[in-house]
Amino acid sequence: MALPRLRTVVLVSGAALLTRRALKRRIARSPLWPLPALPEPVSGHSKRRATAVRRLLITGRTVAADGVVQLRLEGTGLPRWEPGAHLDLVLPSGLVRQYSLCGDPEDTGAYTVATRLVEDGRGGSREVHEQLQEGLEVGVRGPRNRFPLADARGYVFVVGGIGITPVLPMLRSLAASGAEWRLLYGGRSRASMPFLAEIEKLGADGDRVTVVAQDEAGHPDVAAALAGLAQGTAVYCCGPEPLMDAVAAALPEGHPLHLERFSAAAGDATGSGPFEVELRRSGRTVPVAAGQSVLAAVRAELPHVAYSCEQGFCGTCQQRVLEGEIDHRDELLTDDERGDSMLICVSRCWGGRLVLDL
Repeated sequence: MALPRLRTVVLVSGAALLTRRALKRRIARSPLWPLPALPEPVSGHSKRRATAVRRLLITGRTVAADGVVQLRLEGTGLPRWEPGAHLDLVLPSGLVRQYSLCGDPEDTGAYTVATRLVEDGRGGSREVHEQLQEGLEVGVRGPRNRFPLADARGYVFVVGGIGITPVLPMLRSLAASGAEWRLLYGGRSRASMPFLAEIEKLGADGDRVTVVAQDEAGHPDVAAALAGLAQGTAVYCCGPEPLMDAVAAALPEGHPLHLERFSAAAGDATGSGPFEVELRRSGRTVPVAAGQSVLAAVRAELPHVAYSCEQGFCGTCQQRVLEGEIDHRDELLTDDERGDSMLICVSRCWGGRLVLDL
């Protein structure tokens, strides 16, 4: 009798084990089993934010100019990058700020960034200057490149101050290749202009570089720099908004213009009429007033919604849009991303209603 009873126990235990395993697989596929699973939420899980945060060691900290510090961030297995790329720095406070890579793309063991202290800024640059020291680790995401060096017959660069950081690797590359290029580099003073000595050395052959320090010669003559451009010349500009506006106004027709901004473009995230935002997953509808951002309205209902820059640069607040026409006001999303998502810190709605995947 003992043997048949043992065989029965083994068979029942085995069947129970198989049933438990099958149930776990079913539950893993559908957390609400036996109900149908909801689609996986996209909001809060965008490809941009899913990019892992790397911890890099600060192994160098130097003064690149008055008010500008340069950091060398070392790590292993770093993704390669091309001139024009930038990193997200995840600062100790949790703030996320973007800084252009200004080192050597062939240096696969480190990234180099430089940042100017903005006295009346929102705190990111001050945190970099006051807290990021040699021997500490800092989180980074990226690199990403929205300011690439395009193929062209020639290049003209118009740069103001810290705007030289994404351009410097481009100049090194063009100088090494023998390409035709010119640079108009302006700043408050020569002492405040980072990497000035290296840039003048790069442009010494052929008088390619024109340096205009405001305390010596006033503002740079943008129109003169863009006059008589040869066909096929690409124009790159990075710097304060007034400088970019001047370049756009003076640029002759037929020449591509490439811009990189370090501050929000002229505009107002609260500068349109009121509308409603339905938070589909939460089952709530919130009004967005004409003087209010979507982010502020949403966080009044869902305080956990992440955000950082509030200027449309970092991508932290990117949310999927299920219905409605988006009034995009950011500087970050690609054309594909704009089809079904928005940065709720700056973008708004054309019409009366948006539906978010929240």
